Amino acid sequence: MMKELHAQERRDTSSASSRGFSWPQGKRAALSLSFDDARQSQVDVGVPLLDRLGVKATFYVVPSRMKEQLEGWKKAAASGHEIGNHSTNHPCTGNFPWARQRALEDYTLRQMRREMVDANKLIKKMLGVVTSTFAYPCGQKFVGRGRGVKSYVPLVADLFLAGRGYMDEGSNDPAFCDMAQVLGVPGDNLNFEQARTIVDQTLERRHWLIMAGHEIGDSVARQTTLTSMLEKLCHYALDPSLGLWIDTVHAVATHIAGQVRNAPKA
Repeated sequence: MMKELHAQERRDTSSASSRGFSWPQGKRAALSLSFDDARQSQVDVGVPLLDRLGVKATFYVVPSRMKEQLEGWKKAAASGHEIGNHSTNHPCTGNFPWARQRALEDYTLRQMRREMVDANKLIKKMLGVVTSTFAYPCGQKFVGRGRGVKSYVPLVADLFLAGRGYMDEGSNDPAFCDMAQVLGVPGDNLNFEQARTIVDQTLERRHWLIMAGHEIGDSVARQTTLTSMLEKLCHYALDPSLGLWIDTVHAVATHIAGQVRNAPKA
């Protein structure tokens, strides 16, 4: 049985190309680096590092946190990094004690839509940026409880080009993925060898990998993308012989949407 499953996985690796999808300029796969919450280390450490390497990332901001370092975020947007929507209050399950006052179990779809719309308005007011992609806080996509649970994925589909998940296990098949809930793989607390393995698997499958991180720094700590790993990963991804396209979630999602829109009907 296991041999059959592995054989099926190998057959699936070419699914994107077999459905007529192609990456730009002969690339084999795509990588997007993303970071959540508008944390201070992203402006202080991450943006300067990425700018030095010529890599553009996507930062999913909570406006109240972004306001704490507004000038830094203005510079990040001006240098070409994508600013995305991460809601106004970062609602998650109330099983996290810190989220109890904004628990998704107590939310309605109307409240969740307001979270996203208000964040869009605040980001536009503070940065002059129109957001086009969203990251689900905690990677959770529901409101309500029990039989009253509802998915808010359709709201994200209405409001954004793409919605990124979190704590997912793999990359996105560009010819198949649901743009309203693309997979986001944790990038925090990885060493370079671990990250390279994920990238190499993405190249083999001709997929789109979105890595999702939080803090950026040198200390081995919870929810921290190590600067040493990030720098090595960027150098690796930028090697032309690899055939990897590294760009923002918006840029890659725009390309995929155009390919799918123009694909011949079966």
